[in-house]
Amino acid sequence: MIVETYSVDPNVYCRAALTSARTTANAIYCPPKLQAELDMQSGILHAEEDDFKTAFSYFYESFEGYDSIDHPKAISSLKYMLLCKIMVNSPEDVQSIVSGRLALKYAGNQTSGMKSVATASHNRSIAEFNETLVTFHQEIGEDPIIRAHLDALYDQLLEKNLCRVIEPFSRVEIAHVADVIELPLTTVERKLSQMILDKKLHGILDQGEGVLILFDEQEEDHTYAAALDTIVNIGKVVDALYQTAKRLT
Repeated sequence: MIVETYSVDPNVYCRAALTSARTTANAIYCPPKLQAELDMQSGILHAEEDDFKTAFSYFYESFEGYDSIDHPKAISSLKYMLLCKIMVNSPEDVQSIVSGRLALKYAGNQTSGMKSVATASHNRSIAEFNETLVTFHQEIGEDPIIRAHLDALYDQLLEKNLCRVIEPFSRVEIAHVADVIELPLTTVERKLSQMILDKKLHGILDQGEGVLILFDEQEEDHTYAAALDTIVNIGKVVDALYQTAKRLT
């Protein structure tokens, strides 16, 4: 009963509640269904914090638990496992997971939708991504956990797609980039500006000419930081010497 109380609403108790629930579950016999639910909630929480590697481990445990009792939530755990692989830029692992012994019996639109998202991510194709969302709207778009990460997925794909288009250039018209990826010019300009500010791109936007100018990546010069550290350390040494001299006098 205590474990069930903790696992009812993880959004209220968050990590502390799940930790308490798991500790209690380890001390007593916990039915497979309840243990799988705890693992599922733990995975969801870690995914919300962008810790997808840990989330994958919990979702895997949840999948095995649900699968052992033939529970319908097993397919949800499997989808979240695939989502984690996509979010950590390992879409190639999706096919191997889906082809695994345990996952084979869950083949269908649910896994096909996630495979399609993985393919779009691997190809860095926004068009394929949007097409997948339309084709598998029920399986993907209506899942609240997956839907919560769709914006992040789209943002990643947009960045990858922009990088793919501008890779060969040192100077490129923004309108050309927008035409290639079939997005509005203002959307492309806004995203490129954000990527430059986030230091994901080394360059500038010349809005007067309507071009993106890219610079070669330069190694970070650590001289200034090292000089500051040296000054700080010298200051500490001087302070220590002053205190020593003060005691001697």
